[in-house]
Amino acid sequence: MSDSDFPSDAIASISTSAMPSKQHRGEEPPSMSFDYLKYSFKSLSRPASHENLAILASSNAADVERRFHMPNEEGLLHLKNTSPVVSKKFHKVLIANRGEIAMRIMRTAHELGLKTVAIYAYEDRLSMHRYKADESYQIAPEGKHTPVGAYLAQDDIIDIALKRNCDAVHPGYGFLSENADFARKIEAAGLKWVGPRPETIDALGDKVKARAVANECSVPVVPGTDGPIDQLADARAFCDSHGFPVIIKAAMGGGGRGMRVVRNADELDSAFERARSEALSAFGDGTVFIERFLDRPKHIEVQLLGDGKDNVIHLFERDCSVQRRHQKVVEIAPAPTLDVALRDAILADAVKIARHVNYRNAGTAEFLVDDRGHYFIEINPRIQVEHTVTEEVTGLDLISLQLHIAAGWSLPDLHISQERIQLRGFAIQCRVTTEDPSQGFQPDIGKIEVYRSPGGNG
Repeated sequence: MSDSDFPSDAIASISTSAMPSKQHRGEEPPSMSFDYLKYSFKSLSRPASHENLAILASSNAADVERRFHMPNEEGLLHLKNTSPVVSKKFHKVLIANRGEIAMRIMRTAHELGLKTVAIYAYEDRLSMHRYKADESYQIAPEGKHTPVGAYLAQDDIIDIALKRNCDAVHPGYGFLSENADFARKIEAAGLKWVGPRPETIDALGDKVKARAVANECSVPVVPGTDGPIDQLADARAFCDSHGFPVIIKAAMGGGGRGMRVVRNADELDSAFERARSEALSAFGDGTVFIERFLDRPKHIEVQLLGDGKDNVIHLFERDCSVQRRHQKVVEIAPAPTLDVALRDAILADAVKIARHVNYRNAGTAEFLVDDRGHYFIEINPRIQVEHTVTEEVTGLDLISLQLHIAAGWSLPDLHISQERIQLRGFAIQCRVTTEDPSQGFQPDIGKIEVYRSPGGNG
């Protein structure tokens, strides 16, 4: 939509108080605030329609509050806090990831007026994320790292960030996103880490330590070993005491790797060794622990947001119970079958744990639910693949909030509080999984030949 498409009388009535100041943006404000208002709607996940911009142009705080859930006590001032003023703290962000999540972060960073830097392995030199960034750099010369190892090369990545005058590093999900040592190196180098504090990752990224934190908060956990185990004799002792079935889990992992269900004593020895070996290969740490296995539970996760300044809120829950080999396949927000009282208890427990560690940035608390209650299992101290369904039902841009919090904004600064978070409808994310039925449904690769986005009425 161009300026000429917008009614001239509405443009004339737009208040200049909605425009960012020079000191906020470090540059001259635009001659009229039309583009800025359009930008603000991108940040708020609202279409910049004639009707929407007309409401803003009226400077009517009551209309703004009613239509867009902005605080009526400050009216259009809220638009300043969704503007590119994040750039007052940093101007260029390196994205230490690849593919879809890298491009997702770039989209919001560009909307916030930030420059983006992509990194890529030699084998990814033609990948799309490289070309979507303002700048892109190969992590290391060909042959120095494996394709995956390149994205784990901490020192090489930090070297790029420093040489290219980056101010912040966003890790996305996977790779180094839950590596506390990498986060420490980033901060020691004088860069902003877009994520939780390193000590928080230490406390919550390890499932065994996270269970201990939950116990300190009196949040129920699945019965399991008191700590990590590395001896088969310890595994046998737990099973003798608690019976079968049990599940062996990697302490440092996720995504179903390093995880084995054991239904009888005959399976224990081989499952224990395979879980340890897989955990060591996938995460560089073979530590495992054991829990009682819950048959066919609901898997509920709570989106959390904290600013590290004693402010923590939840953005409601997602149901990720539909899984294949412990990998999430379908995500629904909010969970459609949870009892209201149970939902409230889960949300309260998630916030309680996050507040206990003064959580900073975005994270997800995960719970299992059966007919006896709910049990905390872990917190993922990062953005998750499925964050988009929460964005759809709350109207909030989680990547934008991550960047603002990393830049030093508090939730009150952003006019975000628990009572202001409202749900609108449902959202579903489905993941495409490729398997080869002729090979016992082993994971496979393939090419998507046709894709049609949903559209039409309804």
